[in-house]
Amino acid sequence: MSAGKGSAEEAKEKRPLLAAIRQNLEIIKNDLGNSGDIIFREVWLASGEAIAVIYVDCLADKQAVSDFILEPMIYEAHLPGTDSGGSPVSPGDALRSLKRYVLATAETKEVTNFEELYNALLSGETIILVDGHRAALTASTRGWRDRGVAETTSESVVRGPKEAFTETLRTNTAMVRRKIKDPNLWLESWQIGRVTQTDVAVMYIKGIASDKVVEEVRTRLERIDIDGILESGYIEELIQDETYTPFPTIYNSERPDVIAAELLEGKVAILVDGTPFVLIVPALFVSFLHSAEDYYHRADVSTLVRLLRYLGVFIALFSPSLYVAITTYHQEMLPTQLLISLAAQREGVPFPAFIEAMMMEVAFEILREAGLRMPRTIGPAVSIVGTLVIGQAAVDAGIVSAAMVIVVSTTAIASFVFPSYSMANTIRMLRFPLMGLAASFGLFGIIVGIFALVLHVSSLRTFGVPYMSPFAPMIVADQKDAIIRMPHWAMFSRPRLINQNNVKRQQDPKAAKPGPKK
Repeated sequence: MSAGKGSAEEAKEKRPLLAAIRQNLEIIKNDLGNSGDIIFREVWLASGEAIAVIYVDCLADKQAVSDFILEPMIYEAHLPGTDSGGSPVSPGDALRSLKRYVLATAETKEVTNFEELYNALLSGETIILVDGHRAALTASTRGWRDRGVAETTSESVVRGPKEAFTETLRTNTAMVRRKIKDPNLWLESWQIGRVTQTDVAVMYIKGIASDKVVEEVRTRLERIDIDGILESGYIEELIQDETYTPFPTIYNSERPDVIAAELLEGKVAILVDGTPFVLIVPALFVSFLHSAEDYYHRADVSTLVRLLRYLGVFIALFSPSLYVAITTYHQEMLPTQLLISLAAQREGVPFPAFIEAMMMEVAFEILREAGLRMPRTIGPAVSIVGTLVIGQAAVDAGIVSAAMVIVVSTTAIASFVFPSYSMANTIRMLRFPLMGLAASFGLFGIIVGIFALVLHVSSLRTFGVPYMSPFAPMIVADQKDAIIRMPHWAMFSRPRLINQNNVKRQQDPKAAKPGPKK
């Protein structure tokens, strides 16, 4: 399958290959600008046919080209008179003979036009042109250098697999198949981007994934018409349901075990060549607060960690706004001793609580971004200078109060509990309008903001599935893996709204419960 081509470009007839090898080579060299990294090698078979071998330096494996294409042609190309079925092979039919008897590569196919030839050539395959034939052979010799499988950097776990996806599409699909050895794990391929022709793969488990969701993914990918796709974030923005929302509606991960678990839930994975981050649809709100490690520890430990995570969400989102609202409008809510202490700290501060909070939050966001962009050797030093030196100096100078430094620091620590970086960014953005509502209307403004957030997230859908499922609509059977995590033997069914084909995950929970028989 292919996508990302305009209707005018689709209507244009593809240029067919010519029979004369010299004319084909001249066209290829002109179209590719006589690029120096395009290697042309001409050989002649014993039967007299002229053959041209073309490949891109560093995209194709030179050793494979030499061992499996050039060497068999030069030293072993004694084309037989009959094929394996006993039918005669004409002396001029060198193309079929090369494909059947000479080339030792695992995958070969014929192309008949220049567009397919260029696509294969620039993907790392080797092109074989034979004089007198209006077709060419492509041999699979992709051999570019790629980053080896390493430990994940954005989703660290204490217990569980340490491997992460790489930038090579076929490596990533193989890592998923290593987790799920089922023939029903299907893969569909696209090439998206008029210029980049980026390989995109869609993986799902036939019989578990919803047919409607799979068809919707196909439709949205085929609608994409753009010049280039350089990362899965391009695909995410182009196929998401809602554009103007701070909440991510498509989940991404660089862990093969997470993607395998999501596929078993009935979801669909979208893999993009050139990036280690794989997209998952549909994505629910609770998915962004679950970690892969939740399923590798005991259920009680995982439940405790999840509760702490939800508490961290509340602190990261509402802590600065609650401080601004209470210190500005609702001082009577504080104990007398605490109120006196806060008043003494703020006595020399020249700014209102809202301006003070905004200054500290903006300064922290700048420090966080600087720590991410700085080289790793000096990144921690920037964080230490920002938190210790600048924070302490600001308190001593009377610009901010010590209580505000504590609130901002607590908020920053709580924002690091999110397993998903995209949801952490959402909380970072929503914190500022909530602070503005708190400074304008106090606790009433915060409550209005909460109502607005609840109404907004309840209206969101992700590929036809309610974003807040299983809370809105409330699905009691799916609460076993929402805020708490039940033991594995009790999670006998898949999420109802995501999957209707094969809801049952395992046997009856009573029969599946481990332990001695009574």
